[in-house]
Amino acid sequence: MHELIRDITLCILFAWMLGLLAHFSRQPLILAYLIAGFCIGPFGTGWVHSQESIGVISELGLIFMLFMIGLEIDLKKIVRAGKVILFAAGGQLLGGCLLGVLFFVGIGLSLGGGHFDAVYLCVACALSSTVIIVKVLYEKRELDTLPGRITLGVLVLQDIFAILFLAVQPSLANLQASVILLSIGRVAVLVAAALLVSRYVLPRLFHQIARRPELILLGALAWCFLVAETAERLSLSREMGALIAGVSLSTFPYALDVTAKVTTLRDFFITLFFVALGMTIPVPGLSVIGLALMIAAFTVVSRLVTTFTPLYLMKQGLRASLLPALNLAQISEFSLVVIQTGVNDHHIAAQTANAVSFAFVVLAVLSTFAMSRSDEITRWAIGPLKRIGLRDLDHGNGHGEEGHEGGHGEARRIVILGFFRAASALLAEIERQAPVLLEQITVVDFNPNVYQTLLSRGLHVIYGDISNVDTLLHAGIGKSEMIILSVPDSLLKGATNEKLVRHVRALNPTALIVATADLLADVGALYEAGASYVTVTRLSDAHELFTVIEAAQAGLLADKRAELDQRLGERREVLP
Repeated sequence: MHELIRDITLCILFAWMLGLLAHFSRQPLILAYLIAGFCIGPFGTGWVHSQESIGVISELGLIFMLFMIGLEIDLKKIVRAGKVILFAAGGQLLGGCLLGVLFFVGIGLSLGGGHFDAVYLCVACALSSTVIIVKVLYEKRELDTLPGRITLGVLVLQDIFAILFLAVQPSLANLQASVILLSIGRVAVLVAAALLVSRYVLPRLFHQIARRPELILLGALAWCFLVAETAERLSLSREMGALIAGVSLSTFPYALDVTAKVTTLRDFFITLFFVALGMTIPVPGLSVIGLALMIAAFTVVSRLVTTFTPLYLMKQGLRASLLPALNLAQISEFSLVVIQTGVNDHHIAAQTANAVSFAFVVLAVLSTFAMSRSDEITRWAIGPLKRIGLRDLDHGNGHGEEGHEGGHGEARRIVILGFFRAASALLAEIERQAPVLLEQITVVDFNPNVYQTLLSRGLHVIYGDISNVDTLLHAGIGKSEMIILSVPDSLLKGATNEKLVRHVRALNPTALIVATADLLADVGALYEAGASYVTVTRLSDAHELFTVIEAAQAGLLADKRAELDQRLGERREVLP
């Protein structure tokens, strides 16, 4: 017992020290935890050598990590997922597994007979890292963009795929239809029971203890380990039970409160899991390094092929098809969980598991770098893709291609460069007050959903990247009278309002240019660049809030709300 406490102390201490280094060098924290485990484990300094300690630490971390993954799975989002996300996820998962079988069997890995290395690698390489992706997209403010939403939707469906695999994983050695059905039946019973309890029993209990944070935390932990132990009794696994416990809690009214209370413990146990995983990684031989590099290369290539292809076939355009493929091009921390369950059940060789861990580390570093520069990579790749015959949504828009249908052709009198919520609101306002003006407007944007929606409404729209001067030139904005830049710098890709104003002014010396400023300090620079007028959103927001205060003081807030509700009901925005 004392040795276990000492070992946990070393785990946390080294994870913190190397975590600081990773933070300052802008590397993934998971990488730091794996290296920390290697340093103090049996293959490093040997300070932690007890296999029992490593096993306990790893299992605790794994159970709690899966519980938290379950808590963050939003079943409502899966139900609401559009066909684009469903087809993209289906193509990526099925295509990835099919290519994985062909590749890994082709390089000599086993597919059956008690050894399932190829099977586990197929599943592991089909999953992407939620931790890395969400962190980078959040920092880039791209979670709410179309490629960001597609990426997150695919991640959620990948988690469902992993859950299904974990359901049949204990029966791989005896993979018969009856055995699979029995395993799925046990999972179904456990899921149904957990959902019923979380819907009809837990809300009442948690309502009674809502003001006692320590009891909420304790209740969540009790639920996690109760369902985990029940799963063990049903011949499933504690890890599977923890995942089901989390998913069932994600649907009940106190899910956000539980998640907030458990977040700190989540970080603690996730740290323990990855440090313990690092302890099991030996100094790699050439064979392990070679296999790891092959796994990494296969993951990147297969992800690009299986994610880009369905999105491209669904007419999402080259950019919106490439970005999710780049975002998803790494191995998931969930993959390490899957591999670890295979090691525990003696389904795969230790050498294969070690190679996956090294591939995870390599891709964690490379994908973080690639995602941070995904816009530049995408712009660089679009040209070659067009040259080999792939068509973008701007095909036939008068840029030297055939045809002029569907709202193509040169820009009209008023041009809106970039289309986000402010532009959506502007079009709705014009539609309400001066609909005849819509015939004089052109929108230039590279969001395929915006493009198709505006076309269907009869508006003139040109598909293109507004940060590319050639796009502006070919769009013919040099003949327009008014050019509106409504997208703030924080959301622009590859440009700023100041750069766009300079480009537009060079192409059109006489047009009225309306730009947007994030900061008050940007206003002067935009006027110097050639803007005719600069909007500052915070000023209009402040005015609106002040009218709300005035209405509240006069006892007219209900009337003001009714007025707003009426206005909202009359609007038909492209981006609601």
